[in-house]
Amino acid sequence: MSSSLDGRTVVVIGRGSGIARAVTLATHAHGARVVVAGRDQDSLRAAYNDEGITAERVDITDDDSIAALAERLGQVDHVVSTASARARGRLAELDREALLRSFDTKVIGPVMLAKHFAPRIAEGGSFVLFSGVAAFKPAVGYLGVAITNGAVDFLTRSLALELGPIRVNTISPGVVDTGIWDSLGEDAKSAYFTDLRSRNPARRIGVPDDIAAAVIFAMTSPFLTGVTLRIDGGEPLT
Repeated sequence: MSSSLDGRTVVVIGRGSGIARAVTLATHAHGARVVVAGRDQDSLRAAYNDEGITAERVDITDDDSIAALAERLGQVDHVVSTASARARGRLAELDREALLRSFDTKVIGPVMLAKHFAPRIAEGGSFVLFSGVAAFKPAVGYLGVAITNGAVDFLTRSLALELGPIRVNTISPGVVDTGIWDSLGEDAKSAYFTDLRSRNPARRIGVPDDIAAAVIFAMTSPFLTGVTLRIDGGEPLT
């Protein structure tokens, strides 16, 4: 398959499942050499069986770990950070530790990724970060998620301005059918998805490949920077 990712090196920070997996496989299918990185290198290595996908260890909350990864990899073309730590719950249930973990993983971590990887990004390269629909549609019980994602949205524009011509964009998914919703139980998950599907303008629930396609678009669009792509089925409109 021919694309502008042919022969490029793409670093995907995250797990070996869900959206991160879809992004990894789609990027590799477009001809890129993919480096997947996360805290559990063995798990990542086991998740993929392709010589074009290699696994590395990184803790996005540890500056030394990020710097070491950048040093090991050298020049790369694109860095995608899907890592998150959600601080869910009503105000009375939130604690400082959960909020700090959420910000550290999804906001401060990407700042440090940009710091250490920007000098190694090849011409035409980019960063792709992840926000989320809660930044644009506040809901009770999602205060911590909303303010974290809102910070990512602003971070995207700030980094795009400072790092240009390196491009920086963000993907903001709506509800996507990944394993994270399985914790609701089969009946509750089905009821939630049915209700949401009936109300959002797209009349469907997202799937990981929807998000992966947006990441590919962000990486391969040379005139796109400082933008949050809202791949959410129009959920904030309801």
